[in-house]
Amino acid sequence: MVRQTVSKWDRGLSVPDAEMLVAIGEVLDTPVSTLPGETVPASEPEGLQALSEKLEVLNDQFARAQESKRRALHALCIAIAAITAPVLIALATIGSSYLEWDFSNPEYAVAATLLHGLEWVFVRITPIVLLVTIAGTLGTRRKA
Repeated sequence: MVRQTVSKWDRGLSVPDAEMLVAIGEVLDTPVSTLPGETVPASEPEGLQALSEKLEVLNDQFARAQESKRRALHALCIAIAAITAPVLIALATIGSSYLEWDFSNPEYAVAATLLHGLEWVFVRITPIVLLVTIAGTLGTRRKA
């Protein structure tokens, strides 16, 4: 025995013309999807809720990135100040011992000149560096 399948369109129902459905939908001011009797949920564009959720996620990511940058800058300022201050104190404590060297030896003369130049530049720049790093540390601290 051969089984025959019959769809609802084969039972004598006719398929409406697409142009006719569009015209009827315009006249009745209803969506074409509801005219054949099928309820198809209309694909609604993303609503305000979805947009606000996306903006919330983006805002959270931005806040985390900003917090990470703030922490890194804060740590960098502290590290620079922690390195610069002891070196400045050490140079003040040592007291330019290279000035007592015998400068008749050309190698000592060159080394002493380099050390003196390094010390001169470091002593002039260090107070500015310390002030900037202290200001940076205070400026990047977490606000309660």
